[in-house]
Amino acid sequence: MAGHTDNAVVIDAPLELVWELTNDIESWPRLFSEYAEATVLDRRPDGSVLFRLSLHPDENGKVWSWVSARAADRETWTVRSHRVETGVFKYMSLFWEYTPVEGGVRLRWVQDFEMKPGAPLDDAGMQERLNRNTAVQQQLIKEKVEAAARRGVPVS
Repeated sequence: MAGHTDNAVVIDAPLELVWELTNDIESWPRLFSEYAEATVLDRRPDGSVLFRLSLHPDENGKVWSWVSARAADRETWTVRSHRVETGVFKYMSLFWEYTPVEGGVRLRWVQDFEMKPGAPLDDAGMQERLNRNTAVQQQLIKEKVEAAARRGVPVS
């Protein structure tokens, strides 16, 4: 069995601003509450980015960290990403889609994954955790990007 999540939020801000702020990997610790650190390791000629994310320590003091590769396509307003260091996952693939809608931009995240045997959670448990956490993170991003739009943050 594999896990699958599909979550979206509408952000009341211009598409270019939503795109720029949510694709600035180095700023993710300020945008997401779960990331303690985001480090770009390599920007490749094809435009993809290799980066390391580290979470804040969990209740046992463990810091979870992994490397991912991410390719953003401004022409289609989509991003594809996958974990290079899979950790407890057999695989983890992500798809982000930015769609102009009434009231702003619909930011959609789709995650497809499978857990390794012996992982702390099975596929269903991780799917539940991801769905719960994604709602929290998307709401934070919505609030922060909308606040930036109200302040008139320029798109570079």
